[in-house]
Amino acid sequence: METPTLPPPPELDTQISAVTVYTDQALITRRGKLTLTGQERALTLSNLPLTVRSESVRVSGQGTVAVKLLGVQTERVYATEPVADRVAQLTHQIEQLEDQQRSLKDRVEAFQLQRSFIQSLSEKSVDRFSRSLSQQRVSLSDTGELLTFLGRQYEDLSGTIAQQNKEITQIDKHLTALHQQLQQVKTPRTKESYKLTVPIAPTGAGEFELEVTYVCDYASWQPLYDLRVHTADNCLHLTYLAEIKQTTGEDWLGVALTLSTAKPGLGTLPPKLAPWYIDVPMMPKALSFGSSARSAMPAPAPQSAAPGFELTDTLSLSSPEPEPVFAEMVTAEISNEGGVVTFVIGGNSDIPGDGGFHKFTIFEDEYPCQLTYVAMPKWVSFAYLQAIASNPSTGATLLPGNANIFRDSIFVGTTPLENIAPGQEFKLNLGIDEGLKIKRDLVERKVDKQLIGGQRRIMYAYRIAVTNLRDREASLHLSEQIPVSRNEQIKVKLNRSQPQIPLGEMGLLEWNCLLPPKQTQEIAYQFTIEHPPNGGIIGLDG
Repeated sequence: METPTLPPPPELDTQISAVTVYTDQALITRRGKLTLTGQERALTLSNLPLTVRSESVRVSGQGTVAVKLLGVQTERVYATEPVADRVAQLTHQIEQLEDQQRSLKDRVEAFQLQRSFIQSLSEKSVDRFSRSLSQQRVSLSDTGELLTFLGRQYEDLSGTIAQQNKEITQIDKHLTALHQQLQQVKTPRTKESYKLTVPIAPTGAGEFELEVTYVCDYASWQPLYDLRVHTADNCLHLTYLAEIKQTTGEDWLGVALTLSTAKPGLGTLPPKLAPWYIDVPMMPKALSFGSSARSAMPAPAPQSAAPGFELTDTLSLSSPEPEPVFAEMVTAEISNEGGVVTFVIGGNSDIPGDGGFHKFTIFEDEYPCQLTYVAMPKWVSFAYLQAIASNPSTGATLLPGNANIFRDSIFVGTTPLENIAPGQEFKLNLGIDEGLKIKRDLVERKVDKQLIGGQRRIMYAYRIAVTNLRDREASLHLSEQIPVSRNEQIKVKLNRSQPQIPLGEMGLLEWNCLLPPKQTQEIAYQFTIEHPPNGGIIGLDG
């Protein structure tokens, strides 16, 4: 008895329905429906890109009929790309451009003949009109009009010829590019892709939907922020964006998009510490650089399974009518994603695989902020404006990323934003603000003529005038400093400060002031330096 020939496995047409993007890869979900007759023994999916991690492929399904899924097989296939249509298309374009180029060259030749005729006519007319003018047979105005006409005709023809030659040059460049493309297309190339085969055992006929998930490399996302500080009402408007980039070999069109901070490539187990060996130095001839460096490195973490796959012995088969029947799965695998920040963007998101950044808004919110000025008059005579805000305790974690900062309608610049947890305070530097005018003067420098305790004493006094030019009260944090001695023979002492403040570490003086509008406030301090009379002091300038 002859063995019956089984029909080839049906090719399932699937579409990408959902994508979860991680920091360096993406989890793709494909779905496809078909009607089973009950005789199928396998389903196939073709043309999956080579960026797929074959070990990450998982399948599940549901429908109106019980189906056993007996596993999934991943096969790398090679096929020669069909080139006939592309060759014909390029050849047709080349022929059209060559016809256009020939027509332009014929027109250039015709214009050149006309220009040569005009040139010869003008040369012959010069002698003739000279004789006619001497014999008073023609007027000077008639001669000028004719020469003007000939000159204008010659100029117009020269311009037309130049324009035609420019078009011919452009066509030459285009033809060169098309010939290169044609040569590349005619060169046989092998197209590689993955083919999936899913062995199945249906219990009968019915509708069935297969779901395939896999991880792809060459996909990533990063946070991006637009921070707009409105100085009139002390408000910070935050726009939380995501920049997504992918070159997986597939276009994600109309997908449900999710962003995750999980790092599946780092594994689920912490690294193990290897012994930290120390030893006495060895002779130069016995030195070995490679082995000792490797022995001190921590052991690599075991590679975990890709996130987002939960495989059980049975898969839910849902259907309103009749009651869903579960498809069975031979293998099982579970991953844990605890402590991961996830953002669900939703459906209808388009991200082509062009390698460009595609922006999506995660959310927008407004935070109250406190505006304060920061000044260091010793170094700059300007004040810098800062905004201090807090991420609400109920807010989302702001992940590290670049932030574009705007003050009112003015773009200030870009700054890196660190990780900001809910409830955490953060500062934004808004650049120089001319709302404060600062002047710092050395009002006194006195050197005592007599030695005190065998030491020379020098006294310095500084005064800083801060004027608030704004129509409202301003908060200012002003920093100054006095010298710090690195020699026990040199003594530095703060005599007084106004307003009075304690001396901070490393000679730092810090004042926090509230400046009334349209008023000036003065800050002053005085210090003395005692040093041996027979030596100078290094670093006192400034």
